[in-house]
Amino acid sequence: MRIMVLLVGAGLLAGAAPAQKIDMATRLLPAPPATLGATVKPFVKQGPGRIAITHVRVIDGTGAAPNEDRTVLIDGTRITAVQAGGDLVPTGYAVIDGSGKSIIPGIVGMHNHLFYIALPGLDATGRFAPPVLVPQMTFSAPRLYLAGGVTTIRTTGSVEPYADLNLKAQIDAGALPGPHVDVTGPYLEGAGSPFIQMHPLKDAADATQTINYWADRGVTSFKAYINISRAALKAAIDAAHARGIKVTGHLCSVSYPEAVGLGIDDFEHGFWVNTQNDPGKTPDQCSKDQGEATLAGMAADSADARALIKLLVDHKVAVTSTLPVFETYAPGYRTLPPRQLELLLPEARADYFYNLTLQKSRSAAGKAVDAKLWANALALERAFVAAGGLLIAGPDPTGAGNVLPGFGDQRAIELLVEAGFSPVEAIRIGTLNGATYLGVADRIGSIAPGKNADLVLVDGNPATRIADIEKVVIVFKDGIGYDSAALLESVKGRYGQY
Repeated sequence: MRIMVLLVGAGLLAGAAPAQKIDMATRLLPAPPATLGATVKPFVKQGPGRIAITHVRVIDGTGAAPNEDRTVLIDGTRITAVQAGGDLVPTGYAVIDGSGKSIIPGIVGMHNHLFYIALPGLDATGRFAPPVLVPQMTFSAPRLYLAGGVTTIRTTGSVEPYADLNLKAQIDAGALPGPHVDVTGPYLEGAGSPFIQMHPLKDAADATQTINYWADRGVTSFKAYINISRAALKAAIDAAHARGIKVTGHLCSVSYPEAVGLGIDDFEHGFWVNTQNDPGKTPDQCSKDQGEATLAGMAADSADARALIKLLVDHKVAVTSTLPVFETYAPGYRTLPPRQLELLLPEARADYFYNLTLQKSRSAAGKAVDAKLWANALALERAFVAAGGLLIAGPDPTGAGNVLPGFGDQRAIELLVEAGFSPVEAIRIGTLNGATYLGVADRIGSIAPGKNADLVLVDGNPATRIADIEKVVIVFKDGIGYDSAALLESVKGRYGQY
């Protein structure tokens, strides 16, 4: 697997008292602050209170057809009613005219990092000097997510978990702008990681201790990584489940069927990194092909695919689609539009074009392989959902440069439509399905009275033209309307720096 893709992307300790299970809803969605800090206020377009969004198209996140000409009433942090557009607006409501616009639930991003991957000295030939570094984007990433309509994220792997926990605390306190954050602990990795900032787990006991240490500090999910052993993964899963915490994985050393047998909850990157049929695959070792050989040979209607999908569905294992980070494999890959490129640090922009040029210069045979991988990946995700599987979505914004926070989340939903889902089905995958996996579907992920007022108002109609999901007008989180354009302006030229 090429470097761009590689960069994508036993119970309690003896004698310890049983740990208390987390309350995910309380941790992820605490009561909003009474006041917002000076750093947040400049980005507020509509303050809290009673708000009526009138004559708007409601795409409710359930996969149902849109409801035309509706009025959505917000009182404080909650949606109180969705009524006919011709009904009278109660007195005391600030009115936002939604004519010609659509409202969707806040996006629930399920593979959303708070870091960038830097390749020191990267040049046009693809060479760079070790070590690979992972600088935090604690300033820019939360703003980009919120600007893009992402009101909830799972960090899906952390290199600075204290920074991520502290960031979440400050967002929850109203001191910094950003989405609700499900903080994933440090990567559960084995020896030989390409990232110098990751701790190599020594054994199962180390895995158990790592889970309990970070769960005690407020982490609410964990992610296993490419070199973890089966014994360490099993120990981590058991320890996490004892705390009521789920474990996902971007795997390689452990195949999908093996991980299902160990009790894993979710697989990252769709079907790209399953190594079960890679030539020369040995137990507990990442294969040379890192899943590409398996994907190339696994058509969606093959016996292997049907068996794997049945295994996942029977064991209620979710799959996270991260199509944006693999989009350079697609025959029709588009260069990032100018408004995204201008958000990048100049050096990050240069790295993006180095990688893009190298990808485009691949041989015709190489491009044909890429096209087959892309087609199989899309078809497998469709087949998984058709069989009853829970597909969730995220962008995996990392150092390849072709995926930015927020914009990548929108693109993840657009690419699901390219994969064959209807626009309303794709929106459900990017909203309600993520909330369902997190166990908070009663609070977020769809539009209904009593739910959190986490909403995105966009120009146009994403139910017929999914690209309209990019036309964000205002983003509501806990009933407060944030100015997408102002948030983007505040980080222009800085993503990749801080």
